[in-house]
Amino acid sequence: MRREPDTAPGDRHPAVPGSAAVVRRRGRWGRVALAVGVLLCLAAGFAIAHLWSPHANLRVTTGPPGSAAQRFIAAFAAVSKAQHPRVTLDLVQADDLAASARALEEGRTDLAIVRSDVAPPANGQTVVILRRDVVALVLPPHSRVESVAGLAGKTVGIPAGPLQADNARILDTVLGYFDVPLKEVGRMVLPVDELARAVQQKRVAAVLAVGPVAPGEVVDVVAAVARATRGTPGILALDEAETIGKRFPGFEAFDVPAGAFRARPATPGDTVTTLAVTYRFVAPEWMPNVVAAAIARSILTTKAKLMAVTPLANQIEAPDPDDKSPILPVHPGVSAYLSSGDQSFFDQVQQYFTIGGLIISLAGSLFAAATAYWSRRRSEADWRPIRRLVEIADEASRADLAGLAALEADFHGLVAAVLGRSPENGDADRQSAFATALAHARHALDKRRSILEPPNLGPGPRPAAPLVAAQ
Repeated sequence: MRREPDTAPGDRHPAVPGSAAVVRRRGRWGRVALAVGVLLCLAAGFAIAHLWSPHANLRVTTGPPGSAAQRFIAAFAAVSKAQHPRVTLDLVQADDLAASARALEEGRTDLAIVRSDVAPPANGQTVVILRRDVVALVLPPHSRVESVAGLAGKTVGIPAGPLQADNARILDTVLGYFDVPLKEVGRMVLPVDELARAVQQKRVAAVLAVGPVAPGEVVDVVAAVARATRGTPGILALDEAETIGKRFPGFEAFDVPAGAFRARPATPGDTVTTLAVTYRFVAPEWMPNVVAAAIARSILTTKAKLMAVTPLANQIEAPDPDDKSPILPVHPGVSAYLSSGDQSFFDQVQQYFTIGGLIISLAGSLFAAATAYWSRRRSEADWRPIRRLVEIADEASRADLAGLAALEADFHGLVAAVLGRSPENGDADRQSAFATALAHARHALDKRRSILEPPNLGPGPRPAAPLVAAQ
């Protein structure tokens, strides 16, 4: 019997047009997916840029109510709001210096004002030094007290105020270093003017004042004692100050110049070595370097504006980048800023953007190269069946029955494989070329089979086979 051809010569495979339509739809969805992917990448880039752009919300402790620290923070917040509107300072109330340090240590604030001798936070690192306060034991004129040991059996006055308890602990530290029993030294906490009268009445042998070499507590105590006693007060020297600072890192040695607290007559009359403590703006160690550097730069470069708001800002200074203190070390970001010169926060952020841009550009180039490579691979794979169909058509014209059967099997396997994956691969042009090659191969196979297997014409003598077939 005559074998019916799978398709009529010249006809396209019936599944091809539908598959091409599906491919066109899939191609459109692929382009939509690519566009969505690009938009998502752009959105991610903008999100990263927003996160790294120069803006911040910072929680800052205010210091004890009524203290110099609280007044400074109020001034700093006002100036910062005008200079840096994208930086928001949320003020966190702290009842005392120890509470301010605890707030930073517990992560309840991003910045804190701390005093170096009052419970410094273990995770705190210095951004700027706000003020250096001298520890001065003010003596009345003609005092017979020549050393700390001479305070045994006497009373020391402490000015009343928000820091009186912290200052009393300084006295305990100094007495303890010189092995003076604490119970042998009395304490009297009074306002400055009342302490001056107590000095005049010889009820107080010395007054412990802690303040800057500028208008402040020490200057006020010296002036009050001078008025009350009508003489020139003295400052008790602590020649062991450097050694004390090594034992108690919250303190440091400080040389008070002559006339620092009173010009005429000069108080002190000559340079005196004593102790000092520092007020510091402190950040946690986990604060990013770029943020810590930005805060330091903001404070140091707006010092003049801060001084116009409060004179407390006139002693702001940059920390020493080489300071190796075991407590409150300089933040690495601040140290890098101070060492590299006047580089603004925006310059540093620009570096992050530049690096990020290079990374994104490199990633985009790699993505484009990979896409081109895979597109080329897919294109070659899509055109390979078309080339094979053309080869089948060429080979069919020379094939015998066994070879023709092998070509038929190859033909059907190829069609099944291509149509099985065509909805996901290729485009309309390739599908059209495939349909043409398919029809061409089918026609060649059918034509060769009709030559090798002539149709049965029914009863009667069969025509002689062509000479080619006989051969």
